[in-house]
Amino acid sequence: MARRTGRRPGNPDTREAILAAARAAFAERGFDAVSIRAIATAAGVDPALVHHYFGTKEELFRATVAIPVDPARLLPAVMAGGPDRVGERLVRTFLTVWDSPVGGAAVALLRSAVSSEWTARLLREFLTTQVLRRVLDQLDVDPAQLPLRGGLVATQVAGLAMMRYVIRLEPIASADAETLVAAVGPTVQRYLTGDLD
Repeated sequence: MARRTGRRPGNPDTREAILAAARAAFAERGFDAVSIRAIATAAGVDPALVHHYFGTKEELFRATVAIPVDPARLLPAVMAGGPDRVGERLVRTFLTVWDSPVGGAAVALLRSAVSSEWTARLLREFLTTQVLRRVLDQLDVDPAQLPLRGGLVATQVAGLAMMRYVIRLEPIASADAETLVAAVGPTVQRYLTGDLD
């Protein structure tokens, strides 16, 4: 009889306990205020098990929100080429992901966030810490304006997502992605780097 190779499968109850503890902690205290150790304690496991199942804190957070893509892998392309057209590149990247096969999971998450305060808190924390902060930290803007700029960008992106993928308002729902990039990108650009007065 041949021996199986590789890592033994983990206990699904342990994995689920970690996810449940992480969801509660991230929703209650936010990404920055939560540590792997605190999540492990709440789940009743050793912190090494959290790393074993999920890797980094960012990967664990993504798993709790069920985001199908890693923003850290997409944002270098958004930031490439300097700040002048980052708004267009951000909208283009957003549409590319949401129009792809993984977009269905994002739509489900958005629908859930509308009806569940708990999911809304997780999604809000994800957008703030994993997407908007990472973009804004690379731009030369007044740090005091970062929360307002990030919130304004979110209004455009979330509004676009609601109209295109949830409500399916025409002609937005069937519009070519580049048409939307040309229309929404400049507004996002102004919110990121332009005059807000």
